[in-house]
Amino acid sequence: MQLRRSRQAAGLTQAQLARLVGVDPSYVSYAELAPPGRTPPSEAFARDADRVLETGGTLLLMWLQAKHSALLEGFPEYAAQEQNATEIRIYEAGVIPGLFQIESYARALATGDVRRGTITPQQADERVTYLLTRQQLLYRARPPLVHAVLDESCLRRPIGGHEVMRAQFAHLEGLYAVNNVILQVAPFALAEERPFALPMVLLTLPDQSLLGYSESEGRSHLERDTDRLASWRKHYDRLQVGALAETATLEWMRAARKGIECPTSTWSPPVG
Repeated sequence: MQLRRSRQAAGLTQAQLARLVGVDPSYVSYAELAPPGRTPPSEAFARDADRVLETGGTLLLMWLQAKHSALLEGFPEYAAQEQNATEIRIYEAGVIPGLFQIESYARALATGDVRRGTITPQQADERVTYLLTRQQLLYRARPPLVHAVLDESCLRRPIGGHEVMRAQFAHLEGLYAVNNVILQVAPFALAEERPFALPMVLLTLPDQSLLGYSESEGRSHLERDTDRLASWRKHYDRLQVGALAETATLEWMRAARKGIECPTSTWSPPVG
């Protein structure tokens, strides 16, 4: 269905898309109509169709979801809605949000799961590829507004070691040049005033409806109850107020990356 919507939005017929991608028109028809359980179109077709239709990697993401065997139940549905969202509000604790992870950081997390026997090396590679494909939504022609509040713990945990963390900090700093991304740090000083105990995401969809997503150990949850989502949004607004401002957050990250004592914490990043 997504392929058909994207093709029609581009004003192309199946035959025209087939010619641009280099396949037979019957292949495009199959790709648009193939039901669950049947062999999906090829990865190359998904990539080429994304390029021609300028979908920002959405079709490849859907292909990866169909092939991926290491995603939490419910996450593929969330990721599909994430691609359609006009605004994404994120609160994360413990690790950098997936939309902002560099490859070495994401691979370190996946490798840890391999060592614990949670996933296979192949699944680890699939997970990293999937994550990097998801991130294309930040740079597409009409990207969503992404507002992320990172608990201080996200920036303290040395995933992958100091070199990976320095590169990850540099990437986060670079996101300040991306107009549709807003980053804030929620310092430990918020203490009991922190409104969320677990990571969460709040999506605003094109019809202005809200969809919530949260995870616990090995489980995920899609929240659609309007009253509860209104409460999440209210709490998120309070979280934004209590977190460091954008400029203060940027200074915090630069200090941490350079190994200078963080101005809002007693913690000192390792020097090196």
